[in-house]
Amino acid sequence: MLCIEHLTKRFGPKTAVDDLSIEIAAGELYAFLGHNGAGKTTTIKCVAGLLRPSGGRVRVDGHDVSTEPLAAKAVLSYVPDQPYLYEKLSGREFLGFVGRLYGMTPAACEDGIAEMLRLFEAEAWADDLAENYSHGMRQRIVISAALLHDPKVIVIDEPMVGLDPRSARTVKQVLRQRVEDGCAILMSTHTLSVAEEVADRIGIIENGRLLVEGTYAELRRTVPSSERLEDLFIELTNGAASPAAAPSAPES
Repeated sequence: MLCIEHLTKRFGPKTAVDDLSIEIAAGELYAFLGHNGAGKTTTIKCVAGLLRPSGGRVRVDGHDVSTEPLAAKAVLSYVPDQPYLYEKLSGREFLGFVGRLYGMTPAACEDGIAEMLRLFEAEAWADDLAENYSHGMRQRIVISAALLHDPKVIVIDEPMVGLDPRSARTVKQVLRQRVEDGCAILMSTHTLSVAEEVADRIGIIENGRLLVEGTYAELRRTVPSSERLEDLFIELTNGAASPAAAPSAPES
């Protein structure tokens, strides 16, 4: 469903993503972990079509993001790490705008908006202007917009930032439900407990290269002494100051 093939992204002399290959099947949530500057957000922006790869390619539901951008984006949703809304639109108006961008019928859009506002408990303030929203309120509207057109692939960067515990639980439940319905999800997060709780597979990136990937149980076998994902992550990335320090691990 989402196929990242030998992806490389350079900014001048700096290589931010280095020959990265990941494949995420329909019905799978893949947690993407790494330190700040490891290459997670650059990878995600290449997947979303916001950056053009220096090498390799990204395919979404069989469509190359670089050569078939409209077809790829029609089945993709992207939630950035900083939720952006149009300040002079209400949350409801923003959702309607997004629904029309994806070609939803007025009836389907209206029904979908009502469902999202109910799900994220946003009915009480959905008609207020976005300029008055807190970070958590913005995040709930942005995630609602991403789910509105029932995408096949969701790419989400730090989904829990700014959310209260109740909303965070709702997001986790919704993401798992979408996966059970056949959606493929790439989720970048620093909240390792969330990755441990909801991910089917986990990939750890450092210096733009994939160090290791697998289920949590598989990763634990690489570091038997680790009792939590946090311990495992620190152990695996401790000596990864350069690509040469990365352990030989699957890179697909």
